[in-house]
Amino acid sequence: MLITLYCFVVQAILGAFDTIYYHEWRARLPGGGAATRSELDLHGTRDLIYAVLFGTLPFVRYEGAWTFVLAGLVLVEIAITLRDFVVEDTVRKPVGGVFAGERVTHAVMGILYGAALANLAPVLLEASARPTALVAWEAPHTLRLVLAVMALGVFLSGLRDLAAAHGPRWCRFPWADDGRYR
Repeated sequence: MLITLYCFVVQAILGAFDTIYYHEWRARLPGGGAATRSELDLHGTRDLIYAVLFGTLPFVRYEGAWTFVLAGLVLVEIAITLRDFVVEDTVRKPVGGVFAGERVTHAVMGILYGAALANLAPVLLEASARPTALVAWEAPHTLRLVLAVMALGVFLSGLRDLAAAHGPRWCRFPWADDGRYR
């Protein structure tokens, strides 16, 4: 499980970079209004799933039927990511497409997520045979602290994307709809 958690730390760092640099600064996705809503919905939903993963796995072991809940979240995240690969190409056409460096970042994140899941799968398989419970366990203190902070960050990022997609105009701050997505 520790390898999975360490992979998630690196995943979260890359994800934060991707969000701040590419989604916010370069593409200004929150300012796109209805034109970027589909991509923001996917990002926001995926971020909420990551918040659950980062916020629970360093503290709780999923056992029995709970392993299927966790596996379901992972499968939903994968489906969202695959859909996002298609949607972002459509949404970003008016701004010249997805940035080359962003594609590389996404590829590295995909490889890293695969490594995390390859290490998580045997743990879940073994835990699925145990009685259904959420069992407290303690990852190393620093790892728990880092992932808890990252869970909060990705949760807030998800809320920001969903608010920019569906909330009032001020939720798109600081990016005004400058017409770039028309």
